[in-house]
Amino acid sequence: MSLYSPLANSDSAAERILVIYTGGTIGMQPHAHGLVPGGDFSTRMAAALTQLPITQQQALPLYEVTSYVTLIDSSAATPLTWQRLAHDINEKLTAYSGFVIIHGTDTLSWTAASLAYQLQGLDRPVVLTGAMQPLEAPASDALANLHGALMFAAQPALQEVAVYFAGKLLRGVRAVKQHSEAADAFASLNYPLIGERVGDDFVYYPSRGLGLQQRGAPRFELPDYRLINQGEVVRVVLWPGISAWQLDAWLGDSRVKGALLQLWGAGNLPDQPDLLNVLARASGEGKLLAAISQCPQGSAHFSTYAAGHGLSDAGVLAGDDMTPEAAFTKLAHLLAQPLSFEDQRQRFVTSLIGER
Repeated sequence: MSLYSPLANSDSAAERILVIYTGGTIGMQPHAHGLVPGGDFSTRMAAALTQLPITQQQALPLYEVTSYVTLIDSSAATPLTWQRLAHDINEKLTAYSGFVIIHGTDTLSWTAASLAYQLQGLDRPVVLTGAMQPLEAPASDALANLHGALMFAAQPALQEVAVYFAGKLLRGVRAVKQHSEAADAFASLNYPLIGERVGDDFVYYPSRGLGLQQRGAPRFELPDYRLINQGEVVRVVLWPGISAWQLDAWLGDSRVKGALLQLWGAGNLPDQPDLLNVLARASGEGKLLAAISQCPQGSAHFSTYAAGHGLSDAGVLAGDDMTPEAAFTKLAHLLAQPLSFEDQRQRFVTSLIGER
């Protein structure tokens, strides 16, 4: 672990930020077969931050960098990745005033959502960021994202897991990656930004955050994610012509404990009784089923159209306007805990950290 920010105006240990580098495009370097995760990120990050104007360097918080031994492309992340990050933050919570997680963009919003469920009641910032271009690439977005993530991680009023990208601070459990190439790759489609860069200022909007809603000490939930790390939770996106036997191939497997269904519109299902029978049988077996819309914006309401009627009776829970990442990781989080089936169902339809 290395200590940086030589120009920072704070030297209090209690005001340090811990930067956790997991890999991703931001730290990648050229290789014979393409970009691969690169090492020595602490030195490279420090060198990049010296490119900021002196006044901005002086405003940086004191920070330390720790890098995981095995760096990954975020497409290789698993629930165990989410668990490790949550445990590392829990172990170091009192030593740092905030955390920045450097992560690949492909599954960054999935990690953010899972961390939000594991770190409920968080009393300091945890900010995830990455980049669409490597740190040393010409015109890279990496420096701006690192700068903003550090600045928001130093704001004590921010008390939740957030994503900082392209000048925007998004609630972690509301963020989605919506573009595979653009620098402005992330959006919060069903919830307003909780902060943003305005000129040289990094402005947090407390009325939109969790800090004013939470009371008491952190109530972290750190279950064993090995229980849902082998595909026990599935995600099924409906397509025209889907048949009951196809749905049953997923839900009828004895290894499956839960499923996220992505339906059409406000929550429509083809008018096929056999499909509802598959869902009812799976729910009756104690499998946790939930559904959201395939539309990026708006909510799933089963009663809006006749095509969605029967889903509730079949035991499917409505995910309202949750993102796929928020709904899936919530199912996984609940199934990893020793809760009764009814408690799991009740907690899914309850907003735990502003996810719905």
